[in-house]
Amino acid sequence: QVQLQELGPGLVKPSQTLALTCTVSGEPITADYNNWNFIRQPPGKGVEWIGRITYRGFTSYAAALKTRTVISRNISKNHLTLELSAVTPEDTAVYFCARSREVVGYDSWGQGSQVTVSS
Repeated sequence: QVQLQELGPGLVKPSQTLALTCTVSGEPITADYNNWNFIRQPPGKGVEWIGRITYRGFTSYAAALKTRTVISRNISKNHLTLELSAVTPEDTAVYFCARSREVVGYDSWGQGSQVTVSS
């Protein structure tokens, strides 16, 4: 059974870069057909997809966040990293990582990591 665990900074100052790691256990991140997504939910709002990295290492990002987002992976550590630069208080949210697969959709989620952007 795959498990995902986010680790974030908690508090980030405006204009800095948010870096959040998602450690995956129970399955290699390179296993066929797995896509690894980062999603966030700002307070009082709906969920927002940020981007993903596929099992082959290809990335895609939400248009609104594309210029500020980088998702990468460390195969030896079996984890994923989200970097979001030039953050503002509007980036305050609970950040999740989640696995998705063709046909199945989203089937595994981390518990989420609260990130607050404030000076």
